[in-house]
Amino acid sequence: MPTVVRKSNAILMEKRREMIHAVSWQVRASVWSPPTDVYETEKTYVARVEIAGMREEDFEVIVQNNTLLVSGFRPDHTERRAYQQMEIRFGKFSTSVHLPGPVNTEQAHAEYKDGFLTVVIPKAAPSQVKVK
Repeated sequence: MPTVVRKSNAILMEKRREMIHAVSWQVRASVWSPPTDVYETEKTYVARVEIAGMREEDFEVIVQNNTLLVSGFRPDHTERRAYQQMEIRFGKFSTSVHLPGPVNTEQAHAEYKDGFLTVVIPKAAPSQVKVK
């Protein structure tokens, strides 16, 4: 099972800058975003990332400041090929999702099965929400 971790704000901000730079300026064309669904249940937020051909240890899952960041690397085959059609993306990928409410990162978990990474993040109970 991939580990859901909390990282410092500086690391998360750097990841966001990398993603924005890659998307906005097309400088890092090798970074791509897999299809991602996000939905809410009564007690959780769930993100489902479609990313076949991976292993659980290939993912990095970070939750901080109500943002979920999923990234990793899907390797390409090494042999040379003469493609007639090429739609499957390889290389570094990253996707981020804003979570609309406070969450309990201590109870978050992720599972990779049948080509989908599913991240389940419980909503924070009212007693867990920090008042600023």
